[in-house]
Amino acid sequence: MGIHTCNLRVQDLPSYIPPSASGVVPGAQERLPALSPAQRQILGRRQRAVDDDNDLAGSQSELPEASASHIAPTESPRRKRRRADNTMLADSDRAAASNGTSRPYANGKSHPRSSVTATTNGTSKAVNGSSKARPSETYLGHDREEVTRLLIQALSDMGYHSAAQSVSQESGFELESPMVAAFRNAILEGNWAEAEHLLSGAVVSGERGSEHGNGLVLANGANRQMMRFWIRQQKFLELLEQRETGRALVVLRTELTPLYQDTQKLHFLSSLLMCQKAEDLKSKAEWDGAFGESRHILLSQLSIMLPEHRLAILLHQVKDNQIARCLWHSSAISPSLYADHVCDQRQFPTENVLELDEHEDQVWQVVFSHDGTKLASCGQGKQVIIWDVPSFEPLHILKDHDDGVGNVAWSWDDSMLVTCCQDRYARLWDVKTGACLQKLERCQEPVTSCVWATDNQTFVTGALDKTHGLIQWNLAGEKVYDWNTPHRVEDLAVSPDGHWLVASDGGANIHVYNFATRELEYQMDLQVRLTSVSISQNSRYLLVNHNNGIAQLIDLIRREPVQSYTGFTSEKYMIRSAFGGADESFVISGSEDGSINIWHKETAYPVVKLNGHIPGCNSVSWSPTDPCLFASCGDDGKIKIWSNEDWRRAHREANRSAD
Repeated sequence: MGIHTCNLRVQDLPSYIPPSASGVVPGAQERLPALSPAQRQILGRRQRAVDDDNDLAGSQSELPEASASHIAPTESPRRKRRRADNTMLADSDRAAASNGTSRPYANGKSHPRSSVTATTNGTSKAVNGSSKARPSETYLGHDREEVTRLLIQALSDMGYHSAAQSVSQESGFELESPMVAAFRNAILEGNWAEAEHLLSGAVVSGERGSEHGNGLVLANGANRQMMRFWIRQQKFLELLEQRETGRALVVLRTELTPLYQDTQKLHFLSSLLMCQKAEDLKSKAEWDGAFGESRHILLSQLSIMLPEHRLAILLHQVKDNQIARCLWHSSAISPSLYADHVCDQRQFPTENVLELDEHEDQVWQVVFSHDGTKLASCGQGKQVIIWDVPSFEPLHILKDHDDGVGNVAWSWDDSMLVTCCQDRYARLWDVKTGACLQKLERCQEPVTSCVWATDNQTFVTGALDKTHGLIQWNLAGEKVYDWNTPHRVEDLAVSPDGHWLVASDGGANIHVYNFATRELEYQMDLQVRLTSVSISQNSRYLLVNHNNGIAQLIDLIRREPVQSYTGFTSEKYMIRSAFGGADESFVISGSEDGSINIWHKETAYPVVKLNGHIPGCNSVSWSPTDPCLFASCGDDGKIKIWSNEDWRRAHREANRSAD
């Protein structure tokens, strides 16, 4: 039944965890006269949650468990959130705003940019703007000044400049003073000397003598030395990007080192001097360069000025929160702002709408293509079938295998497929023609897994070989790189952004590599043997299945589990889990008892348990383009397609039209 996992002892690798790099900010050359005390602005570091507050933080549900073959009630699960710490460039910094493009940030626009925009940025009340003296007022429990500033900014963002000006004049609220505009200009234009000069002239809010400052007031608790470090760090990174290594070295030695005592962080910055290309620097530092978002991100970290597009960000958070609370979320359409979001339970894919029985033996894996138009299946029967979707008619049957096929991997453009066979060969196929393009060099042990680089030009195979278990190949079938790993590889996962490469070793360990640099970033001992690994579309979370019937969600940046899912059985065989549904709101897994288990990803609430395959369900795959469609396979030799009654009806009508 299924594929047996291998019980192996793995040599421990050295625990090497390089710190991440985040960027900093620029300044302006001309010094402006100090403002009067009434015009002072408050600057400081604005704490932000990771990934626009979409962080899963191990929230738990208090809802009752769902029994087998029954559907959970319609009440939405309760959610608890935890915000991540936001510190720069330490080991925990990967969870913070990282001044790079591999993490989603809503602050700033790409180059070219305007230096000073007096109508798009400000801060909390009487902070980075000015207002008429007026009694404190609220708007339905919200600070009236904050709401007004958000509206002025949003109107300007949408191009309604006259309306924004009218609201500003009528309310008396302005978003930025000239001094704040000067500081913004200094940062965005890379005038570091001016930025530090303005920062040096600022005073802390409420402190004695604040009336003698230049008009900028630091928020309580702001660390002026750390803010200066961030500015100089951006200066250092931009010099490296311009290949002015000598000047960058001087900045590191004379400007950065005296300010900061974190040796590990300084060593990491030193290592960036070895980058030969700007692309290597950006990848290793997780920084997108002077003409990316890095200066805008630095400005946000340095100030409590109103972040750009703040109202839109808040509206996104409202939508995300409602989606996260929707137990049956099955709509790919963004929720309306006019009404609270709730999905119809009848649309959730709980109906077995098709059964495919072309395989002659156990089916071990099913995987949808990235565009959702095809499905690949493999198993013990020495063949791989490529199915058309949604007709689910066979397009190609790939028979050139001498043993069972345990894993298939689609290229990112879905034009090629790699099959991993127990005959110790990996094969590269043309999806359009079904022709075998390459039969790779024979491995010493069975090939277990494969993932593609995002450029579609290379791919990585995993094998049970103790010394050559992880190898990168090009399309000509030539070795590009051999990690020479001291461990076997039983399963692989790569992140869509191309940063993470994760290998499970057939034991209890995951090995997390930086795919761009090929360096081992860290490894984790999860105590229990693993059967599968996969990474979410946002490249943040790793989903692992254990052979004790528990699946775990691991934050790859914070390097810790944040959620667990229970209720399936897995002891002897490769049982695979996957992310799925609209916005990847669910986790789905097969089970040795033949059931299919679906949980709400954030709350771990067991949404539904379906009777799938007898005796075991080995793999599941949710369509990346249709949130109401997934496939499963099992030891009964069948592939089952799951959706709802609407899909079944549409499929029947399409077949009648074809006939």
